[in-house]
Amino acid sequence: MTDYTTLRTAMVDTQVRPSDVTRFQVINAMLTVRREIFVPADQKDVAYAGTSIDLGNGRIVPDPRVLAKMLDALDIGPEDLVLDIGCGLGYSTAVIGQMAEAVIGVEEDESLFREAEANLAAESVDNAVVVNKPLVQGAPEHGPYNVIFVNGAVEQLPETILDQLKEDGRIAAIFLEGSAGHCRVGVKAEGHIAWHTAFDATAPVLPGFAKEPEFVF
Repeated sequence: MTDYTTLRTAMVDTQVRPSDVTRFQVINAMLTVRREIFVPADQKDVAYAGTSIDLGNGRIVPDPRVLAKMLDALDIGPEDLVLDIGCGLGYSTAVIGQMAEAVIGVEEDESLFREAEANLAAESVDNAVVVNKPLVQGAPEHGPYNVIFVNGAVEQLPETILDQLKEDGRIAAIFLEGSAGHCRVGVKAEGHIAWHTAFDATAPVLPGFAKEPEFVF
């Protein structure tokens, strides 16, 4: 029988901590949430292997290092309301739920949405709600948010998402430019987002977040 608790501790000690993740709330959340519950049944044995896990159709459960570094950069606190865009099977939502007051996950794939709801309920994550709608819409009905976490890569971020961030709120996403990817963290001030690059990372582009092709005469 697989000892997932030992594997989870090893994931934090050998993948997360060496990636300069120092915030206690991130470390504790990743030690607490059972990642094996939030991956496809046939991939439980590789839940802690240190890579992203394919969910099909260009969607993934994020690499533990990348997730931890993004959450570390966002500095989520116990009074924060967080929007998790592209929550997949609910892993990032469950991890964020350990740190925030409440988290709203958005998932447009109906199969992933239903599984995320079931997984979060089974793990008693009672401060999380998942909504089934296009990712680019976010969830303005529950906002505005202190933090927005984009669980995947983007080539562009629509104003409809940025408008859901509170003044002084933080947002993190992986921006792809050709083959290069960078995690950027933004802070909203006077209605505008000031971005800085936190680290290099890559992921599949989320549905609706690709750049529109430019028309050339």
